[in-house]
Amino acid sequence: MPVTEIVRIAARGEGVTVDGRHAPFGVPGDTLNSDGTVTDGPHHQAPPCRHFPLCGGCQLQHADDSTYADYLRDRITHALQTQGLAIPEMRSVHLSPPRTRRRATFQAERRGRNIIIGFNESASHRIVDLRECHVVLPELFALVGPLRALLGKIMADRSRAKLSMTRADQGVDLLIEGVTVEGLEAVEAVTDFGRAQKLARLSVDEGYGPSPRYVPEDVTITLGGVPVALPDSAFLQATADGEAALVAAVREAIGEAQATVDLFCGLGTFALSLPGAVHAVEGARDAVLALAATRRVTVEHRDLFRRPLDPAEFSRFEAVVLDPPRAGAREQAVHLAASTVPWIAYVSCNPSSFARDATTLIAGGYKLDWILPVGQFRWSTHVELAAAFSR
Repeated sequence: MPVTEIVRIAARGEGVTVDGRHAPFGVPGDTLNSDGTVTDGPHHQAPPCRHFPLCGGCQLQHADDSTYADYLRDRITHALQTQGLAIPEMRSVHLSPPRTRRRATFQAERRGRNIIIGFNESASHRIVDLRECHVVLPELFALVGPLRALLGKIMADRSRAKLSMTRADQGVDLLIEGVTVEGLEAVEAVTDFGRAQKLARLSVDEGYGPSPRYVPEDVTITLGGVPVALPDSAFLQATADGEAALVAAVREAIGEAQATVDLFCGLGTFALSLPGAVHAVEGARDAVLALAATRRVTVEHRDLFRRPLDPAEFSRFEAVVLDPPRAGAREQAVHLAASTVPWIAYVSCNPSSFARDATTLIAGGYKLDWILPVGQFRWSTHVELAAAFSR
């Protein structure tokens, strides 16, 4: 079989040749040789992390930034083309820098006296015992070493735990799931750990929900300049840098609207950064209570999958912002397409569900004006975007 150039990267990260053959860890400009090996091209870089490619946290560290940006853009254009949609103006891809991810979930396992902490291998339950990480904030990864010592005191042999970290205003918010803290020594070890590491909060979930074990003061996350109470495991944009890019895009998309409804609003990432009167709608009760306590916007607790806003309800708004989960907003898009709202800002973490909903909106008379691709999960196959619609 002849040498063949790799021309694109497939959705799961492998290189694809012009004749459709797949080559793991190939990027455009590489060549797939007749013996199945890959010869590096000009866009193939040395992965910065010693754990790549074993660690499943990253899939594309071998692609340079321009190639990685092209991959993110291509994922979006392919989703639109699959729906038969024309490609709108595509803004330059916004890539968050390395070591800026402010939330991460590590896996932990005890094997005898050894405590293993890291991400799972790709398509495996085996944990890669991390000694470095080039995607999470350094202050999050700095806890991995001390956590090995703590878990050695409270984890049973051959057991597993989950470690969720979020950078809050006051420091790192840590949730440990899957362990049982029994006895005075274990309880004191957990409290002492929170104090020694200057954590914002340390909670433990023994199977009945998170229980705070160390909380020196109220834990908040500042959104749009407003401190908001941070519930355990609440959703946040992965990086502050990516959040800022998405907020700026949303503000541009809705223009000077003075009456906006923010659907799937979460803790208020967008609602607290918008001009005029904002009505925020969310199905997660903890997020609703936290956002309502700011008294900056009106808040409605509502399941938008079961009870989406209808066209009549949209009539009092000049703009709509929506940031649904990966499944998208199929039911809500149908009602929104039948509305007369002039501007829509749609933020998505799934190009496929976005393209499906965009098809519905366009069929209802909206124009897809532009898309901003955003890469917050650097070197992964995860794609986010902000899009502007108008009528």
